Amino acid sequence: MSDLKLFQASSSTMVELESSSAPLEKGLQTQFEKNLDTLLGVRFLAIEYVTSHGGRMDTLGIDENGYPVIIEYKRDRSENVINQGLFYLDWLMDHRGDFELLVRDRYGKEAADQIEWSAPRLICIAADFTKYDEHAIKQMGRNIELVRYRKFGEDLLLLELLTAVSASASTKPTIPSLKSSGAGSSGYKTVSDYMNDMSPQLAELFADVETFLLGRGDDVTKKVTRFYLAYRRIKNFVCLEVRPTLGQLKLFLKIDPSTVELKDGFARDVRKIGHFGTGDLELTIASHDDFERPKELILRSYEES
Repeated sequence: MSDLKLFQASSSTMVELESSSAPLEKGLQTQFEKNLDTLLGVRFLAIEYVTSHGGRMDTLGIDENGYPVIIEYKRDRSENVINQGLFYLDWLMDHRGDFELLVRDRYGKEAADQIEWSAPRLICIAADFTKYDEHAIKQMGRNIELVRYRKFGEDLLLLELLTAVSASASTKPTIPSLKSSGAGSSGYKTVSDYMNDMSPQLAELFADVETFLLGRGDDVTKKVTRFYLAYRRIKNFVCLEVRPTLGQLKLFLKIDPSTVELKDGFARDVRKIGHFGTGDLELTIASHDDFERPKELILRSYEES
């Protein structure tokens, strides 16, 4: 990030702000943990969580899509947080019950029942990573994200999603717990079921919408949950539901509905209406003509995520 510069307007001149990429200090880690939801879209569960084999996870959480999240902070340039995090990911998959108890005790039984075990995430946070780190995670086939930070003075913190690898890019994920617990036991169809029911016209519209969403930047990844698709940078910027019987796609954006002109049949405020995924603004897309209307809003949600 040596070529990244931040300037502040001062009268008619621009002043460059001095930055720091020193190894992460304990105080900065504490700030992360106190603001996980704002910074990373992750709800906090535990700090320095001790595993049964004597390991110690820096931060444990659950993201806005229900995926377990392990966060490891690189405090020393020689520290290999990626390998350490992979070790913890494997432990977590073998001790799901421990994690489910943590979620239940902090956020309730419903949240615990809706945990998505198909693709737990590892987020590694550091002042910098090497090109070898970036190459390595692309070969691992696991959900790993490298997030670089830089501090500007005492008040500004910049986060950069350097590399994100998603192991659940398929639109037909394996969901082993649907029949045994959670909403699946109530007989609800999954997003994969609805996608299989799409007409050729709706499937074509979906493909065009997804191409647009994924094309916003190299930092965009897709997460497939039980009932919706999440398109995200560091956090979700669009959640998508498929409604084949109505011939519609529902997009949920993280935009304050009060800042948008709401129109019946197109844009709706769902802050007080139950829905899957995240986002307070619902957009209904039923045709390619409809899709031209929300592109500016999608870009706004992407830029603010």
